[in-house]
Amino acid sequence: MNIEKEQIDDLNAVVHITIEKDDYEPRVEKVLKDYRKKANMPGFRPGKVPASLVKKMYGKAVLVDEINKLVSENLSQYISENKLDILGEPLPSEKQQTIDFDQDEQFKFSFDLALSPEVEVKLTKREKLPYYDIQVSDDMLDGQKKNVTSRFGTTEQREEANEKCMLKGDFVQLDQNGDELEDGIKAEDAVMSATIIKDEDEKKKIIGAKVGDEIVFEPKKAFPNDTEISYLLKVSKEQAAEVDGQFKFTVKEINEYVDPELNQELFDKIFGPGKVTNEEEFTAQVKEDLENTLKMESEYKFSIDAKDKLMGKVDMKLPEEFLKRWIKATNQDKEDQQLTDEQIENEMPRFLEDLKWQIIRNQLIKDNELKIEQQDVIEFAKKSARMQFMQYGLNNVPDEHLESYATDMLKNEDQQRSMAEGAINDKVMDFVKEAVKVETKEVSREEFNKLFEDNKKK
Repeated sequence: MNIEKEQIDDLNAVVHITIEKDDYEPRVEKVLKDYRKKANMPGFRPGKVPASLVKKMYGKAVLVDEINKLVSENLSQYISENKLDILGEPLPSEKQQTIDFDQDEQFKFSFDLALSPEVEVKLTKREKLPYYDIQVSDDMLDGQKKNVTSRFGTTEQREEANEKCMLKGDFVQLDQNGDELEDGIKAEDAVMSATIIKDEDEKKKIIGAKVGDEIVFEPKKAFPNDTEISYLLKVSKEQAAEVDGQFKFTVKEINEYVDPELNQELFDKIFGPGKVTNEEEFTAQVKEDLENTLKMESEYKFSIDAKDKLMGKVDMKLPEEFLKRWIKATNQDKEDQQLTDEQIENEMPRFLEDLKWQIIRNQLIKDNELKIEQQDVIEFAKKSARMQFMQYGLNNVPDEHLESYATDMLKNEDQQRSMAEGAINDKVMDFVKEAVKVETKEVSREEFNKLFEDNKKK
């Protein structure tokens, strides 16, 4: 067997593999012998089928299979032993000669390789990166306290509606004379509140209403948009857009949400027994949890800015034509994911940006010997689990529960890879923070959000 690499340019190469008869013949003969032992054909005892007949029936298929295995094994070994840093996977060369398995005894295979460009990534304290520390305002804290406690509030019936009450009742469309419109819109058990009514005169019709009252509304005047009208009248948005005139609303039920009392029972429900014992500690804990949530957003913004900074420092060329071929080849067997040439062209800029970052990141990992241990993966899985729980308002899940949840996540191979990828990304960002000068800037929530809006405009 002979393997040679033909260097086309800095980013492209062709590997030629020549397979001789001595390379594949012993393997083919061994497989055919195994076939013969297991062959069960009419007219022959088990294991006594003539070798020539077995070869005639299965020889070519076995030959092709064994040669393909040889090529695959030796190509992978060659790439590994020669430490070729390739992009994507090897592709059959566009210069591949025709293979004749019926006549030839020597077979030559050629594979195109895309080589990762060599890059240099240097960071010093002369480089500056902002870190945006989002400040918790009084309004944010009050809103978060309300969010935390709202799950434990109660709904109480009221005899008379105020602006905070929710009213349940039936809507009926009226004609110009104020009578029920035949074949008009009807909506039973519709729910609304005065807080969503934009017109003050219409809003006054709600305030003070009692069960059994009939209130006449003009939906287009009362409610803010067609989406709200669609929801209230239980019609499509298209129908809501066409709604005109007046509707009668018959009040069937009046309820008001009541905030829970800030007491030990509530504190224990939210944070666990005894962790918070008074309102001052409650406020402090909510603020700490909110700061932790905002820190995650700050870290995310820092990672974006760091990536932009690094990608701006490194100028690299990529083997775009090969990569287009590779993307197409990896999707051609997936009927529901096949990409057209036009789609590939449209997706290439984003793909190349992602690949560029991956190359830079991998260079940082290599140059600075950044490694992750299993515990790093577990910690990242715990962080991911914590974020999932926080989406449901569960901000104080015990560490042992997070550990158990993370362990279950990591039993899935895809999740394991995803968590490992996240852990190494965190490791890279931690390194960047140490390598450059980080300038902490205190910002409000509004200022922070505007940073993302400004990025979108660029």
